[in-house]
Amino acid sequence: MSKFLLILAAACVFAAQFAVAQTKTGTTIGQFLLIEPSGKIAAMGNAGVAQFDEAMASYYNPAALGHMITSGAQFTHNTWFAGITLEYFTAALRVSETSSLSLSISSLNSGEIAVRTVEQPLGTGEQYTVSDYAIGIGFGQKITDRFSAGVQLSYIQETIWHSNLSVFAFNFGTLYQISDDGIQLGASLSNFGMRGKYNGRDLRLRFDLDPARNGDNSSLPAEILTEEFSLPVVFRVGFGIPVKLGEGNEIHFVVDASHPSDNSESVSFGAEYKFMDAFAIRGGYQHLFQTDSEVGLTLGGGIEWDIARYILHVDYSWNEHEHLGDTQRMTVGMEF
Repeated sequence: MSKFLLILAAACVFAAQFAVAQTKTGTTIGQFLLIEPSGKIAAMGNAGVAQFDEAMASYYNPAALGHMITSGAQFTHNTWFAGITLEYFTAALRVSETSSLSLSISSLNSGEIAVRTVEQPLGTGEQYTVSDYAIGIGFGQKITDRFSAGVQLSYIQETIWHSNLSVFAFNFGTLYQISDDGIQLGASLSNFGMRGKYNGRDLRLRFDLDPARNGDNSSLPAEILTEEFSLPVVFRVGFGIPVKLGEGNEIHFVVDASHPSDNSESVSFGAEYKFMDAFAIRGGYQHLFQTDSEVGLTLGGGIEWDIARYILHVDYSWNEHEHLGDTQRMTVGMEF
């Protein structure tokens, strides 16, 4: 186990050392898949690969489904910048003492945007929208009393006005807990899947093969062929350390190192102080060492209470963005 911890620490150092490498920002599709949904984990620097105490933990690592001890459902409203919103719903159902199934649905919408052209820069009077959605089905299994593995299959569609693309993707993950209240170790690979390209009537046009020639057909039907692009694959590895401070009081420290296919490596970390078994204060820092990072400080809190046989949660997070404005998430959930 000491060797594993050394490898984990080396991975964090590796991420920092190579953060100065050239990035591929803007070269992948499905960017909405990188918007983390959990109000709780987002407030802790979005370091969630080793967490498993809520249904949305399966976004960061589907192996969390194998460690869950209750069923649950959560919904997040994410106020993104430029009037963009993201809604995310997930439900996890325990099907045995050692396994759970999950369903997740995410939807991004830009709102109406004015159509502008070179000839009409103030707008043509038409409006268009950008909308993306993903539907995922996951399964996590506890293989031993400490180790679990999980997988999720997702269908993803992006739409810009009348053109769209669709692809399938997989998430994989593993999770190991050293002891009941000990260090948690996690690793996951997200958005591994097909390449996709846009198709639709917005790419169809009329074309004049030879504008200098008169008398030929100057309105030939044609279509713009777009290139295929890959999804933003992300490899995460991290750990969590819970520290008991007495009855009903606990501090939970988390650290993640991430290696995305379209950006530089980074380290995220955070902590949660939970007291009276009901209230939580959280903080963290996201994507430290990432080249030209737009994010940083994260803050938030949460409350939970028991009602009959159910546990209700409300979590809030505020996340710093340097140029486009800060973002906020509100998550409500229930365990049963």
